[in-house]
Amino acid sequence: MNLQHHYVDFDDVRLHYVDAGDGPLMLFVHGFPEFWHAWQAQLAEFSRDHHAVAPDLRGHNLSGKPTDVKAYRPKHLVADLRRLIDHLGGRPAIVVAHDWGGAAAWNLAAAHPEYIEKLVIINSPHPVAFARALRDSPAQQQASAYMNWLRRPGAAEKLLEDDCARLAAMLSQSTADPRWLTPELLARYREAWTQPGAMDASLNFYRASPLHPATPEEPGAAALDLRPEDFAVRVPTLAIWGERDTALLPGLLDGLEALVPQLTLKRIPDASHWVIHERPEEVNRMIREFIEN
Repeated sequence: MNLQHHYVDFDDVRLHYVDAGDGPLMLFVHGFPEFWHAWQAQLAEFSRDHHAVAPDLRGHNLSGKPTDVKAYRPKHLVADLRRLIDHLGGRPAIVVAHDWGGAAAWNLAAAHPEYIEKLVIINSPHPVAFARALRDSPAQQQASAYMNWLRRPGAAEKLLEDDCARLAAMLSQSTADPRWLTPELLARYREAWTQPGAMDASLNFYRASPLHPATPEEPGAAALDLRPEDFAVRVPTLAIWGERDTALLPGLLDGLEALVPQLTLKRIPDASHWVIHERPEEVNRMIREFIEN
């Protein structure tokens, strides 16, 4: 695989992305606390017959890092994906997304379905399902309590302490199979986390979103009234879910087909939130089956 690095300047942010291969566009969108490199196994597989592209989301690694928290609101993340697809001339694209990348991709699919041929979501809750669970499910409220810690002033400095020890521990303690988290890979992640301003900017995703458990100061998701019809996703969608995800519980899948009529759901019982690393061949096989049918 011959990966190339590129930058594209939009009016409010510069995005870095890597690409390989030729053919229809496949866009791979990472989450927190990752960067384009999370998709190595997928880029290698799908660049064989697609133009496989993985950006660094704004605020992460080598992409631009606006300082205003409002610059990380969902509409800006959606705009980044839309503009990148247009820049690459790949509309409609196959979009594959994990975690925060999935949050942006769900919103893109709901608001601009013309940009997506097929959608693959990996351990990332639909916004309506997540808002409901954060409001009504004590188990999900507890599982998501970390979000309120990440929103606090000073969280970035804490995460950077001791060579990013807290983040490294978070990854190793929340995975179902730590073999993927090699010293070499952790070194790559630390390099991304310590890019100037990157840690604080990446936490702005949490600060800019109302989707978090209620606190005495802020109602969070409890104040939201997301109308399901406004967030319906009407493109063919594959949801892959590692069921040992300790942050995003499998109950978030309940009733998903009402929001996503063309849903294919694949559960992987013994994988965690980090399923793309733990089970890359299985994930690739599921994606391949879905996009070729």
